[in-house]
Amino acid sequence: MPAEEARVTVQIRKAVFPAAGLGSRFLPATKAQPKEMLPLVDKPIIQYGVEEALASGAAQIIVVAGKYQHVIEAHFTPNKPLEDFLETQGKTDLLAEVRAVPCPATFTSVLEATPLGLGHAVLAAREAVGDEPFIVILSDDVIDAQPPATRQLINVYNDLQSPVLAVERLPADQLSQYGVIDAEQIRDGVYKIRDLIEKPTSGEAPSDLAIIGRYVLTPNIFSILDTTQPDTKGEIQLTDALRELLRTQPIYAYEINGVRHDTGNKLGFLRATTYFAQR
Repeated sequence: MPAEEARVTVQIRKAVFPAAGLGSRFLPATKAQPKEMLPLVDKPIIQYGVEEALASGAAQIIVVAGKYQHVIEAHFTPNKPLEDFLETQGKTDLLAEVRAVPCPATFTSVLEATPLGLGHAVLAAREAVGDEPFIVILSDDVIDAQPPATRQLINVYNDLQSPVLAVERLPADQLSQYGVIDAEQIRDGVYKIRDLIEKPTSGEAPSDLAIIGRYVLTPNIFSILDTTQPDTKGEIQLTDALRELLRTQPIYAYEINGVRHDTGNKLGFLRATTYFAQR
């Protein structure tokens, strides 16, 4: 049977949300709450990502969180006293908004006591993920797209049966903030990666295609993360592990069709707030 006919569509059920960062760019607002709970208009940042994951077919949400993990857990748990109060007050519009907050059938919270890089956060989710492909969503990147950005990646994964990273073309002066790929285009919007460089210095970037906060990964990434050496800041970088994985299997990239907002910095957060307020 030809390889193309042997491929099967995989239902990717689990989405990992790294959310243990200190949110230092937003202090003092993040002194006693995770950055992911800052509101974009009337919804916390992380809710946009959870809604995207569920709309893309995920059934289990895995949040890798720090000491304020209970705040995120509470948001995605039904609050019957609040609902009862709104109902008795006749505040039906607000009641509908509260009930619209997704409450995933399976919500798992994993404690990462000390944030040591994206790779470390992904590794912390190992037991919850198990032996199946999974999604990683970085809540900082809020993407307005139809179909959802994660669904777009899953479609490519089901076609190529290998890890897929979301990428976006960025100006040269922004590339030093991202992982950047060296790749060959194999069809419209899809690239086969030759190499990855984490936060290249000026002039070192191999292209203008930067990795953004959506990944479809396979469980063999965990054994590689186990042995990935920390960088000079003591952090385990997912890009370094992917570079090692590239030695044994192909990795692809896909240019997401949609509007991305980087809410991890104040200007991006303000722009995103304006964008969604107008929507």
